[in-house]
Amino acid sequence: MIFVVEVPEAGPAQSRAWFAYGELDFLRKVCAGDALPEWEVFDVATPRELLDLADRVPESPDARQACPAVCGLADAHGWDTPLYRADHLLGAGHFQAQAVSPLQAGLAALQARGGQWRVYGSEDVAMAAVDAADALFDAPGGWRARHALREQLIATEALADDH
Repeated sequence: MIFVVEVPEAGPAQSRAWFAYGELDFLRKVCAGDALPEWEVFDVATPRELLDLADRVPESPDARQACPAVCGLADAHGWDTPLYRADHLLGAGHFQAQAVSPLQAGLAALQARGGQWRVYGSEDVAMAAVDAADALFDAPGGWRARHALREQLIATEALADDH
């Protein structure tokens, strides 16, 4: 499980915590609250698949004229190379062959929203964070964020409610 604590720019009174079962669930939940469409937050597609979105194939006589950027990606990487898009991480509309994980794309989306965030990659790490020193939790009003994390851990039964 992945646990997330967020303190929006509005302040600690709006703190909340939530969890995801894994990277794909994390990305899905981040996308649900993002200003960008899901495919701009994270996508993997080959140039052939991108060209197909324009109802063309590489052999189409007008493919290069109609879709020069996609054909340029194919020239650089090949028609069937998976290309990654994560606008918050790479910039708007940028595709690259170097892999981007759903977690990396989701983290970049959270950072783009502003506020402060803590993301814990496992129950053990999140449970240790409940009692650990942390500038976010130790700041004025930060107790609300710590409490939200504790309550989320109890709700997922990772932590006993008498802890």
